[in-house]
Amino acid sequence: MGDVSGLYRLRVARYLGLLGALLLAGAAYLGGSLPGSDLRGTPARVLATPTGPYCLAAWLVGTALMVAAWLLVGRTGPPSARWVLVTAVIWVLPLALAPPLSSRDVYAYACQGAVYLGGLDPYRVGPAALPCPWLGTMSYVWRNTPAPYGPLYLAISAGIVKVAAGHLWVVIALLRLVAVAGIGLTAVFLRRLARACGVDDARAAWLALASPVIGVNLISGAHNDGLMVGLCLAGLFLAVRRRPLASGALFGLAVAVKATAGVALPFAVLLVVRPERSPRRLAAATAWVAAGFVAAYGVIALATGLGVGWLSGLKYSGVTIQWTSVPTAVGIALGYVGRLFGATHLSLGLVVGARAVGMAVLAVALVAIWWRARGRGAREIVGYAAWALLAATLLAPVFHPWYWLLPIAVLAAAGFEARWPVVVTAAAAFLVLPDGYSLTRATRMPGSFAVLAGVIWFGWRYLARRRSLAEGSAQPDQIEPTERIPAG
Repeated sequence: MGDVSGLYRLRVARYLGLLGALLLAGAAYLGGSLPGSDLRGTPARVLATPTGPYCLAAWLVGTALMVAAWLLVGRTGPPSARWVLVTAVIWVLPLALAPPLSSRDVYAYACQGAVYLGGLDPYRVGPAALPCPWLGTMSYVWRNTPAPYGPLYLAISAGIVKVAAGHLWVVIALLRLVAVAGIGLTAVFLRRLARACGVDDARAAWLALASPVIGVNLISGAHNDGLMVGLCLAGLFLAVRRRPLASGALFGLAVAVKATAGVALPFAVLLVVRPERSPRRLAAATAWVAAGFVAAYGVIALATGLGVGWLSGLKYSGVTIQWTSVPTAVGIALGYVGRLFGATHLSLGLVVGARAVGMAVLAVALVAIWWRARGRGAREIVGYAAWALLAATLLAPVFHPWYWLLPIAVLAAAGFEARWPVVVTAAAAFLVLPDGYSLTRATRMPGSFAVLAGVIWFGWRYLARRRSLAEGSAQPDQIEPTERIPAG
C-alpha cells in the first residue's frame, strides 16, 4: 500500500512541476528578460504595467509549484535516477521553449562574442566599444565592462554570433543549446561520480538536477555555468578513476569557460593519489594533472589568442552589491550601523573592506580544507571539494542563484544529507523576478542584517565547540587516580 501511495505522490509531483513550469513560461512571455522589455525594475514598477500583475502572479505561483513538486519528490524518495532525469526534462522543456527568464546575461554573452568576432579584445573593452548590435538588450552595468569568462566560452559565443548572422533569437536559441549540453554533461558525470563514491545516484540527481534553479536559471537564462559544472564533474570523475592527464585536461576546459572550476582542481590531485599523502606521490600527481590542464587550456589560448586576460575582467563581477554574498552583506549591515552615527561616507568602504577580509578568509579556508582532505577516501575528498566550492561561492563578492549549481552538484555526488542545501536551493528560486530584477536590491537592509546575525551565530557556535573540545581533552588529567578505570 505504501508503494502505491508513493507512486501516486510521485505522479502528482511530476505534473505539479509541469504546471509550474508552464506558468513560468507564461511569465516569460508576459514580462521575462525580453529584448526591449519595459518590465524592468522594482515590483512596484512591474505592477504598474498592463501585464505586470499577471506576470508576477504567474511567476510566484509557478515557482511555488515547482519548488513544492521538487520537495515532494525528495520527501517521497525518487525511485531511480532515470525517473528523476525524465521528470527534470518534462519540467525544463516549457522553459527551454520560452523567452529568457530571470536574467539578461544571455545578451551579454552574445555581445561579448560579437566583440571578439569583430576583432576587438573582449578582455580590454566592453560591448559598447564595438558597438554591439544588441547593446540595448543588455543590463547597463555590463555594457562598458570587459568579459570575465574564459576563452573557450568566448570562442563558442563568437561562433554562434557568426552562424546566427545577426538574428538575435537564433543566438539565444544556440546559446541555450550550449546550456542544455552542459546540463546533459552534468547529468552523465554526476551519476557516475555519485556511484563511484558509493552514493545513491537517484538522490544525487534529484538534489542537483531537478530543482527549479536548473530550468529557470541555467536553461531559460542560458547561463554558461551548466557547461562549466559538467566539465568539472567529468574532471573529478576521471580523477577518481586515476586518469590524471585526462582529469587535468577537463579542468583546463572548465576553467576556459569560467574560473570557479579551478577551486576543485587541487582535490583532483588528492583523488588520484588516495589514500596516499606522501609529498613524492602528491608531487607526481600534481605534475600529471597540471600537464593535462596546461595542455588543454594552452591549446584554447593559442587558438583564440585570448590567453588569461579574463583574470583582469574578474574584478568587474563585483560591481553589483547584494546581501546574498556573505562578506558583502556584512559590509552593507555595518554601513547601516555607521549611518546611525552619521558616518554615511563609510558605507562603500565597509563593503570593499569586508570583501577583502572575505577573500583572505577564503584563501585560508581553501588551504585548510585541502590539507584536511589528504589521505581520505574518494567520497570524503569529493565532500571536501564541495565544501571548498561552497566557501568560494559564499565568500565571493557576489552571488547569483545560478552560482549555486556547482557546489550543490558536488555536494550531491558526495551524498550530503543535511537539509540546509535544500532550503538554500528553494530560497534561491525566488530571488530574481522574471525580468531579471533581483529582490536582494529591495530587501537590502533585512537581508544584510540576517546574514550578519548568521555570521555572529556561526562564530559563536564555532568558538563554543572549540572550547568544549578543549575542555574534553583536558578532562582525563583532572581525574583522581582512584577514579581511573582499572587495567584489566
